[in-house]
Amino acid sequence: MKRFMALVVLAAGLAVGSNAMAADWNFYGSARIEAFWSDVEDSTGDSETNYSETLQTDSRIGAKVKVSDTLAGRFEYGTDDGVANIRHLYGEWDFGSGKLLVGQTDSLLKFGISNQVYDNNAGLKKYGKVDASRRPMIRLTFGGFQIAAISPNVDHDLDGDDATDERQVVMPKLEAKYKLSMDSFSIEAAAGYQTYEIDDEFDVDSYILALAGKFNFGPAYIAADAWFGQNVGPYGLACAPDDDPAIVGGELKDNDAYGLVGVVGFQVNDMVTLEAGIGYVSTELDDADDEDEAMAYYVQAAFTLASGVTIVPEIGFLDAMDDMSGNDEGDELYYGMKFQIDF
Repeated sequence: MKRFMALVVLAAGLAVGSNAMAADWNFYGSARIEAFWSDVEDSTGDSETNYSETLQTDSRIGAKVKVSDTLAGRFEYGTDDGVANIRHLYGEWDFGSGKLLVGQTDSLLKFGISNQVYDNNAGLKKYGKVDASRRPMIRLTFGGFQIAAISPNVDHDLDGDDATDERQVVMPKLEAKYKLSMDSFSIEAAAGYQTYEIDDEFDVDSYILALAGKFNFGPAYIAADAWFGQNVGPYGLACAPDDDPAIVGGELKDNDAYGLVGVVGFQVNDMVTLEAGIGYVSTELDDADDEDEAMAYYVQAAFTLASGVTIVPEIGFLDAMDDMSGNDEGDELYYGMKFQIDF
């Protein structure tokens, strides 16, 4: 019996080993350090200067795996305060007329318009960028069109008493996206919807509609995105202003929001690329006195010192502007650079 079990284990090991060797594993990694000074002024006018040097949370290591012409996969781990976290982990099957993806990867509502490096390569996240992060999903792709059923994001506390909230979810988050790519430009449009119920009383309905485009003019380029939606905080879209609905006086107040991003760039040569960008976001609760706004802008120069070696000096300004009551919320001037080595 022991011999039989040993043979079974050996056969299983050989089978796993042969399958692993048959697959094409392309490993990769990226180490990223940001070193920045920030001059922060709060809502009272007090200011201070801080220096930080951190391993960016989008530093990564992973692999793209090709099992066959119809089956592929990918895994990628990042770091969050030194703790490894899953960024991507999925398999994808090409069934001829389309592709089926199962696992975790980027939301369809994620447009990479800006190359801003501050705050972990934020790319104007919180200031108008379309980015609903990464979630577990089941995704279908048909050419330039994608549709996905995504794990809902329901971890927001809307009434200040999270311990007693009962959330009922009856359907997945739904997203769709279409992208048209040509030699000199690309245009993409996406939409998403999510709904869940709190305490059998309040329906939290979220939606986002977004459009983005990038146009190349020789060595120069311009890019922009625009979006609007409702209750984008529970949906998973990060904004500098408050983007959550609120339960006030036994009634759910929806939060309407919109954002804009614009970027211009110029590739001087193979080693140097210049870029400037601006982002704006606004949110407003039903019956609020005013909008809660925020704006950011930056300029940078990306220097490629060698293949896979990049440094990016950048200076930018983050303006929290006024809250919904018209009170100034402070601002931040930052300057420094990112160091990146890809391997």
